[in-house]
Amino acid sequence: MPRPTPPRIRLGMIGGGQGAFIGQVHRLAARLDDTCELVCGAFSRSADNNQLTGEACHLAEERVYADWQQLLEGEQQLPAEQRMQLLVIATPNHLHVPIAEAAMQAGFHVFCEKPAAVSLQEAQRLAERWHTSGCLYGLAHTYLGYPMVWQAREMVSEGQIGSIRKIHVEYPQGWLGERLEQQGNKQAAWRTDPSLAGISGCMADIGTHAFGLAEFISGHRVSELCASLSSHADGRQLDDDGDVLLRTDQGASGTLIASQVCSGEENALKIRIYGDQGALEWHQMEPNSLLYRPLQAPMRTLRAGIDQPDLFPSAMQRLRLPGGHPEGYLEALGNLYRDFAQAIHQGKQGDVEGVPGMASGLRGMAFIEAVTTSAKSEQKWTPLPATQLPGA
Repeated sequence: MPRPTPPRIRLGMIGGGQGAFIGQVHRLAARLDDTCELVCGAFSRSADNNQLTGEACHLAEERVYADWQQLLEGEQQLPAEQRMQLLVIATPNHLHVPIAEAAMQAGFHVFCEKPAAVSLQEAQRLAERWHTSGCLYGLAHTYLGYPMVWQAREMVSEGQIGSIRKIHVEYPQGWLGERLEQQGNKQAAWRTDPSLAGISGCMADIGTHAFGLAEFISGHRVSELCASLSSHADGRQLDDDGDVLLRTDQGASGTLIASQVCSGEENALKIRIYGDQGALEWHQMEPNSLLYRPLQAPMRTLRAGIDQPDLFPSAMQRLRLPGGHPEGYLEALGNLYRDFAQAIHQGKQGDVEGVPGMASGLRGMAFIEAVTTSAKSEQKWTPLPATQLPGA
């Protein structure tokens, strides 16, 4: 007989009101496999926005709370079979840790937007709270939910490109090429405000995605780096562009580029990994293809699809459709929600298989702190000697 379908995990959400791109993305992705349902929220500091979002989500009026403190208090008072089980945090960075700590103290699992914190010290404090809470913690590193990212990871692990020599990862965007924060754009405003975003802008927002992708696929850990950060928009307090040289614990070198001022770019995250026996290349904007360049054979393009014979099981189980039917960003985040829901049903402890967790959060904050520290130092930069033509 088929196994009975487990009940949906009951979600609460803080942040992600009307006009906030990521909130609706989370709500759609969480419903994709019918493993989760939204039961409550505190979506916005604006009472009107909060109410409208709750109505759009078909929530009971009493389950739409004025703020996150009231949400946690109200949900704890409900019977266990009614209250939320998993809290989704979709707020600016400065609220990630206070909300996550309070939620886990109250016994709720947490799925949080990245980065985990605004400093490594704050992330380490959160890790201590998580370690003693018995709760699960996940980070929305959405790109790690793509099937072909898992395929690349497995191919590297199986030695199909040999020993890794070089990693190049980049994430160019163009949307902050203008001072949108001065034009009423709330998404730009908090991302460029140190009191809300933390010590970094672009690198914390999208550089952490590139960093996490590089470590996830390669299996290497970055051990040293040399970084340069820039703010190209006049008066902007946080970085909107950065370049990083990398060294890994296994002797590979690498480069990481993240920018939000590359005119004309959208979300062009891409990675190339070179080994001594071949190379892999993946583009987020063409996520269903993985380029494989064996050393002694023609390049192959591996394609996503449940009918593709060459895919590893870990990639296959993150697919829903036959080849030729594209799966994308929502499906990738949906994979994280599905794995997280399954872990809750199974009573798992610690990090969740398939979902970036506290270890990823700590690594991401270590990366941000190292990048900002390196960028303030000039010790690694060597000026070019002056040259002059005779007689000039």
